[in-house]
Amino acid sequence: MYLFEGLKQKLEIYLPSNRVADTERAFIVARDAHSGQMRSSGDPYITHPVAVAAILADMRLDHETIMAALLHDVIEDTDHSKEDLSKEFGETVGELVEGVSKLDKIHFSSKQEAQAENFRKMMMAMVQDIRVILIKLADRTHNMRTLGSLRPDKRRRIARETLDIYSPIAHRLGIHDIKNELEELGFQAMYPLRYRALKGAVKQARGNRKEVIENTKKEVESRLAEAGIKAETTGREKHLYSIYQKMKNKELMFNEVMDIYAFRVIVDSVDHCYRALGAMHGLYKPIDNRFKDYIAIPRTNGYQSLHTSLIGPHGIPVEIQIRTQEMNQMADKGVAAHWLYKDSDDGSDTTAQVRARKWMQSLLELQQSASSSFEFIENVKTDLFPDEIYVFTPNGRIIELPLGATAVDFAYAVHTDVGNSCVGVKVERRPFSLSKPLVNGQTVEIITSPRAKPNANWLNFVVSARARAHIRHYLKNQRSEEAVVMGNRLLRHALGKVKLDEVPQVDIDRVVVETKHNNFTELLADIGLGNELSAIVARRLLGESTDLEHKENKVAIRGTEGLLVTYSRCCHPIPDDEIVAVLSPGRGLVIHQTGCSNIRKLSKEESHRVLTMQWDNDVSGNFHASVRIELINRQGTLATLTSTVAAAGSDIVGLQTEEKESNVYYIDIELTIKNRLQLANVMRKIRIMPEVQRVSRHSQAKKISSKTNSKK
Repeated sequence: MYLFEGLKQKLEIYLPSNRVADTERAFIVARDAHSGQMRSSGDPYITHPVAVAAILADMRLDHETIMAALLHDVIEDTDHSKEDLSKEFGETVGELVEGVSKLDKIHFSSKQEAQAENFRKMMMAMVQDIRVILIKLADRTHNMRTLGSLRPDKRRRIARETLDIYSPIAHRLGIHDIKNELEELGFQAMYPLRYRALKGAVKQARGNRKEVIENTKKEVESRLAEAGIKAETTGREKHLYSIYQKMKNKELMFNEVMDIYAFRVIVDSVDHCYRALGAMHGLYKPIDNRFKDYIAIPRTNGYQSLHTSLIGPHGIPVEIQIRTQEMNQMADKGVAAHWLYKDSDDGSDTTAQVRARKWMQSLLELQQSASSSFEFIENVKTDLFPDEIYVFTPNGRIIELPLGATAVDFAYAVHTDVGNSCVGVKVERRPFSLSKPLVNGQTVEIITSPRAKPNANWLNFVVSARARAHIRHYLKNQRSEEAVVMGNRLLRHALGKVKLDEVPQVDIDRVVVETKHNNFTELLADIGLGNELSAIVARRLLGESTDLEHKENKVAIRGTEGLLVTYSRCCHPIPDDEIVAVLSPGRGLVIHQTGCSNIRKLSKEESHRVLTMQWDNDVSGNFHASVRIELINRQGTLATLTSTVAAAGSDIVGLQTEEKESNVYYIDIELTIKNRLQLANVMRKIRIMPEVQRVSRHSQAKKISSKTNSKK
């Protein structure tokens, strides 16, 4: 029992005796379960869960968390099950232990997949109970403290995982003492030589700075006393890993980082925070744009403080953080700073706790939208980084967004339906680009339309995990629905005179089984996506001997098919052109002009993927056409050309030039047009320009671009 004594002393400080006795029972079960097991260091395995429980006891967490910490490896490494622990110690302890258990007993196709699934499970367990991640962070902290007994390659892998995943989680939850320790230990294990060199340099620099720090501290304390503000002032030590990151990311020399002197001022009320700020600004000159008020607008993890940068004695920069004792406790302990799992009916949850729960609830949405564990990790890691901006809704509500967020990110942060129906945005009551990053303090108003839908191009500029996940989820569902509709059309066309409704259900069921699909809808979707050939499916439905090779009817294209019909950029087909479609696996139909050289290049083995198509009588939408113009280049010619195109009701969406000879150029423009009639009208108006020598429809605009680039 000697191993339990140190932990017991910590628990007796804040837990009643009956709860201490409960944790002692958990220790005995864990000790017996791990009997004979050793760690890599050669110590008995039980020393690890006891150390993890001690870290959590320092945070003064409840008895259930301490018991779960003692038992956290029991399910994974011994014969005990979750049901055994639930029966012995209660359902909550069983769920907590199960939540932090690794997935070593499940077989994965790859090591990366195992890590991804493990990470997903850990994150999802957080949504149900925040104590799971607190135990996991304590577990990782002790493992990092004892890394020395592992192989160098394993040390580096664990250190990288710690810096990428666990340290940002601790930061997001506001537990800065654990975050700082994880970063320090991760830095030491990942870059041992850099760590030793930097640590030595910092130690030497501190010795040379003592006199300056003491003099500055005395001046700060004296000015606060004159203002009648009771305060505790300390020199704030710079974190080794943060020094390294500043040097690396901002390309600063060591002396530039260490020349900044940092102090923390702890006062007894919010009012005194602002009074102390005024006193500091009276003592030293503030540096412009270096003041942050995290009291009025706390960080996402609940962190609150006033930050200001000043020009101190002898022109030395001085950073000062001003906060109350409660804010200081919150800065170090975050969500674990207060008793979180007593009866919380008194509504005493702190800002950090509320924000942490809000973030964890959003993880559940990401889990439901992500198609794989790897996508989920990508989303969550994106969400962990702390740089944020704060913008306002028209009614004054503050919305927190990642740095670089756009109006589309804002729309999804307000509500999923607002994001899905977004068509435009006004910032400060003026039209604003959907793709342009927002900045702090802007008021953003989203314009919606019931007929609008998310655009796949949004994925090129959104930065928040929530927006990305919801856009992907919508497009995935929309693509699936469109694939079924397109598959239905192609199959009916392939059946010729036989109506699909007349095909016996028994034949449909047989073909579904033969093609290894779960149902007929899934089969139709695969036909629409080009993964199954409609002609072959039709033969199977009607019998192998049925001849479906020669059909005079053609599939009609309306222009509104959506994601499952794309128009090739090699020949730019437009309404009234003679067209064919190539069935492309995963993409659906790719429309080409009948005479397109790429169609002629298709081998005989692939010719069955080419379908004869026609335009519907009621085609809608804008299409792209490429026109080549040969002209004499004079001042203002290009401006005249663009205005001529605009006057003909068309827009230019792409333009490349190539010099043919002195002052004579080829210009390839890509236009939006509705049909061949409009294209002819545009070309006629261009042709009558005096500088133009020749105009022709051109399908190889990309070749000029590649030539021009090669010359450069």
